[in-house]
Amino acid sequence: MIEKIVIANRGEIALRILRACREMDIKTVAIHSDADRDLKHVRLADESVCIGPAPSDQSYLNIPAIISAAEVTDAMAIHPGYGFLSENADFAERVEDSGFIFIGPTPSSIRTMGDKVAAIEAMQKSGVPCVPGSDGVLDDNVERNLRIAKDIGYPIIIKASGGGGGRGMRVVHTEGALVNSIALTKAEAGATFGNDAVYMEKYLEHPRHVEIQVLSDGQGHAVHLGERDCSMQRRNQKVVEEAPAPGITEEQREKIGAVCINACNEINYRGAGTFEFLYENDEFYFIEMNTRIQVEHPVTEMIT
Repeated sequence: MIEKIVIANRGEIALRILRACREMDIKTVAIHSDADRDLKHVRLADESVCIGPAPSDQSYLNIPAIISAAEVTDAMAIHPGYGFLSENADFAERVEDSGFIFIGPTPSSIRTMGDKVAAIEAMQKSGVPCVPGSDGVLDDNVERNLRIAKDIGYPIIIKASGGGGGRGMRVVHTEGALVNSIALTKAEAGATFGNDAVYMEKYLEHPRHVEIQVLSDGQGHAVHLGERDCSMQRRNQKVVEEAPAPGITEEQREKIGAVCINACNEINYRGAGTFEFLYENDEFYFIEMNTRIQVEHPVTEMIT
């Protein structure tokens, strides 16, 4: 049984983790920057440790400082919350190598799902429906790329393998624009994510964005908590979340939920996660998996 954890975050998610720990009789350690010493979760935690000045790269993204906070307080585990280091495989690895429990997925799962090409390959092997695409990273072979796009059928979309947040994507409607679009997306991906690998998918013109919340223990036990519709977006950023998703039948819900549960077991996924799908013409198409609890999780909590 975990007796004490470090909450490696702040704000709303830190308060929710703290509340859960109180209910489970687990002691808490709040980390904070100089500027955040008076935040509510710091005042409510059993202990607190200042890990640096206000800039995030000197505090909440400072891996050695966070692990040191766990060491000096004799904590047993670290909960990353969302944002900051929650999807950083190197952080999860450092936590475990230092002898602490990382409350989240394994470093391997985070790395695989953080690379969209590797994630699609893993999901295809697990039987999860995916958008037709290049089935791998695009190289500099122009003829091959033109052939792949023709086989998929225009319009297509070029995506950054290491991208996220609606960035590193470019829609291509004609063959004449393909080569330049690939080059532009690779340059943007390299500058934004430090990884210029891109891939190609069929562009669905009128899809809805539906996500499935899952919990798994990494030992063959997983559950899904239904779906959320997050189709209302601005610049590829979610604005409204609705659950249950309108128009999704119970049969569809259970079918795609079972697919997600099977995938969790196939990849030995551990912790909270979210499968994101495009939904068009009564079909689900996997686009990515978030290997953490999401900002939107209270919406699911309200209906489960």
